Amino acid sequence: MMKSKADEEDYWNSSKFKAFTFDDEDDEYSRLKESKQAVNSIRRLVEEDDDEDDVERVSWSGEPVGSISWSVRETAASNQRTDREPAFPKINTDTPTISKSHSGYSLSSLFKAGKTRGGNFQTFTDPLSDTSVRLYAPELRKPKSEYKDFVSDWSPEETVHRMQQGKAVSLEKFRSLQDKLLLLDFGVSAHDGNVITAVLIYLKRTLSKEVLFRELESRQTALRHFIHYLTETRDQRLLLELLRALGRTEDVALLQYKEHLSIADENKRRDFLKSCLSLPFSPEDSAHVQDHYTLMERQIIIEATDRQAERGGKVEVFQKFPRRASILNMPLITTLYYCCFYHYTESEGTYSSPLNIRHTFRISEKQYFVTALAARAKLKAWLDLDALFTSRNWLGFTRKKSPLSFHRVVDILQKNSAPTQVLQEYVGLIDDADLRISLAQKHKCHDIVINTYRDLKDRQLLLGYRGKVERGSAEERKINELLDNPQIRWKN
Repeated sequence: MMKSKADEEDYWNSSKFKAFTFDDEDDEYSRLKESKQAVNSIRRLVEEDDDEDDVERVSWSGEPVGSISWSVRETAASNQRTDREPAFPKINTDTPTISKSHSGYSLSSLFKAGKTRGGNFQTFTDPLSDTSVRLYAPELRKPKSEYKDFVSDWSPEETVHRMQQGKAVSLEKFRSLQDKLLLLDFGVSAHDGNVITAVLIYLKRTLSKEVLFRELESRQTALRHFIHYLTETRDQRLLLELLRALGRTEDVALLQYKEHLSIADENKRRDFLKSCLSLPFSPEDSAHVQDHYTLMERQIIIEATDRQAERGGKVEVFQKFPRRASILNMPLITTLYYCCFYHYTESEGTYSSPLNIRHTFRISEKQYFVTALAARAKLKAWLDLDALFTSRNWLGFTRKKSPLSFHRVVDILQKNSAPTQVLQEYVGLIDDADLRISLAQKHKCHDIVINTYRDLKDRQLLLGYRGKVERGSAEERKINELLDNPQIRWKN
C-alpha cells in the first residue's frame, strides 16, 4: 500500500527527526540549537547535588575530588605553604598563576564556585579581593621608659614614688646603709604607712639588730610603725629586744605581763602572775598586777570549795540556783556579784565574804552597794535589802540611806519583779514630789499618791485620783476620810 504525498509530508513535519537538507540557513540554525542545548545540559550537571552518580569531579592531577589520596595531597600542600609563609607576608599584586600540581580547583568546582548576582561566574582573580585576608605589620616600639622595669637604676626617691603608685620595685639593689636609710626617710616624708612598713621589713632582713635599733631610735615615726608591725606579727622575742635596747623597761614589763593571756591552766597562770610582781612596773601598774594575782589566788580557793559543796548537795543555795559557769578568770566585779549571790551572809574573815573582797580590793561604797542590790534582788531576798539600806546614827536612830538615788533603786527592784509592798517602801523615799507621784502611779502604789496629794493639800487632785482607784477599795475609803477631815486646810 503506497502512502500519499500528503501523508509523507505530515510524517516528516511531525517527527523529531528532520530530513536531510542542503539549505545553509537550516544547517546553521540546527547547530546553534544543539550548542545551546549542550551548554544548558552542562549547567544542569554543575548545579546538581554532589551525590549525583553521573558526574565525577576531578582535580588537575586527574584524581577525584574528595577521595582519600586527594585529601592527603591537599593537606600536605597546605602545610608546605604554611611552613614557607614568612612572619610578615607580603601581598603579591602580580597576576596569580594556578599550579597544576597543587591547585585544589577542579573543573566542576570552577563552574560551581559561585555566581555573582548578575549570573556571571566568578573569575580566578576574585579570591585576591577577599576582605578576610589579614594584613600584618610590625608593632611600634614602646617608649624606652616603659622598658625600665623594677630592677632598673631607680633612685631611693623614685623608688618610693613608684611604691606609692603600686608599681613593682626591687629593694635588693640598695645595699649601702645610706641608701637604705634614704628609702626609710623618703617613706616617712611621704606619710605612706604601707611604704614605711615595706621598707622596714627589708631593713629587718638586711641589717643587724644593733644597727636597726640604733637608727630607729632617732626616727620615732618609723619606730612606732616597727613596734606595731612586730605586735601584729606577734614577734615577741624581737619586740622585747627592741624595747630593752631603747631602755623602755615599763613597756617590757607590760609586754611580759600580757603573756598570761595565753596560759590556760589556772595554777600556772597564778604562778606566772606571781613571777611578774618583780618586774619594773610603774607604781600604778604594780598595784594592778598585785591585785590580779591576789584575785586569781582567791578565785582558785573559792572555786575549789564551791565545786565540792555543789557536788555534796547540802548547800541550799546551790540546789535552788545551780552555778552556770566557773568563777575562774572572771573580773573583780563579777567575782563580787558571785560572792554576794552565794556567800552574802558569811563573816568577813572568809575569802568568799563580800565584805572581805570589798576591803581587800578597795571597792567603793557605791559600786559595792549596786552589786549587792542586784545580787540579792535576783534572789528575792527582800529582808537583806532592808538591812542593806538601814543605817544607824550616833544617837541610835535608824534610817534608810542609799549612795544610789532611790528612783534607780526602784528601777532595779522592778526589773527583778519586786512586789508592790517592797516597791512602795522605796518609792516613798524619793525626794522629788513629781517624780515620786509618776513612779507611784506607774507601779500602782496608791498609798504613795494619796499621801503626796494630802501633803500638797490639793483637794482637786485627790478628787480626780479617787476615780482611778477601784470602787469600794481601801484606797477609796482613805481618800473619802481625807476629804471629810475638817482639820486639813485645802488650798483649792
